[in-house]
Amino acid sequence: MDFDLTQEQEEFRLAVREFAEDVLALGVRERDQGEGFPIEIARRMGELGLFGLPFPERYGGLDADFLTFCVCLEEIARADSRIAMMLEAAMVLGANPVYRFGTERQKERWLTPMARGQILGSFGLAEPGGSSDAGSIRTTARLEGDEWVVDGSKAFVANVGTAISKVCTVAAVTGEREISSILVPADTPGFSIGPADPRAGRYAGDPRDLVLSGCRVPRENLLGEPGRGYAQALELLDDGRIAVAALSTGLARGLEETVTLATEREDAGQRAGALEPIGLDITDVRTALENTRLGYLRAAWLKDHGRPYENQAGVANLLAAELQQLLIAGDLDMPGTEHPFGLKSTEPGDDEDG
Repeated sequence: MDFDLTQEQEEFRLAVREFAEDVLALGVRERDQGEGFPIEIARRMGELGLFGLPFPERYGGLDADFLTFCVCLEEIARADSRIAMMLEAAMVLGANPVYRFGTERQKERWLTPMARGQILGSFGLAEPGGSSDAGSIRTTARLEGDEWVVDGSKAFVANVGTAISKVCTVAAVTGEREISSILVPADTPGFSIGPADPRAGRYAGDPRDLVLSGCRVPRENLLGEPGRGYAQALELLDDGRIAVAALSTGLARGLEETVTLATEREDAGQRAGALEPIGLDITDVRTALENTRLGYLRAAWLKDHGRPYENQAGVANLLAAELQQLLIAGDLDMPGTEHPFGLKSTEPGDDEDG
């Protein structure tokens, strides 16, 4: 089996790494302590094409494959995992539903600006007090003439509360045992978001609760076929599982490098008190990291080659969860990956990517 990236994939990965090190890594602490969504960072990511990597050029994308997106997501998470979370949610949950199931008119209106990083979309599935299974969905959408009237609430909706959040795909009951997806613009009367969760960080996808009270949207805002909303969500979550595994790999790389740098400083007689006690076997981290990387690479490869990938996506997601649990058990700070001694890349020929 060939585990090498293509020349084009490798060149783009290195460009993203340079951006991550020169721009993202240097401002992690300031963003952690600051308020508000980093508009300028999102703008520069849009210029790089990161929001539209796997989408066709006619919709503002770069026409790359899903594997390229995942590899780049790993590089971003290595420098700033919260920015990576925002990007993952923007692509998989915001833009991807419109690309996969939308009409040409919906793609022109919503997908193109999302692929360019000009606006963010979100996806409302889970509800307060329940899970994301079909039986727990209480949000309703009923037709009145040529309009859907949407009522209900959603929980933990990523990217719904930023300054550039413009539309949310809402899973709602539209008939007996029927769930459909409805596109609800953020400026619709009755569209109300809850306060930010300080535990998540203002730019880590900024998950918030969403209340929809008599939101009226055109009938044409139905996304895909009626009654297919839950099936659509399941398809999107498979892509999300792969992306989360890539993100977790990057996060672990950043923390691994931090621990290695701290250990080297300790060996040289320089204290790294901020990282004491580490309480973590770095060999275990590296083993779990490589397992997760191989898991997501294979899942993304299967997806790009039109082969069944649902099971492998689940495997990658499980490996990512085990990796995260290992990091948590080691008392390492999961959200932040800032390197206290400076983040430096290895030489391309010496690292373990691809």
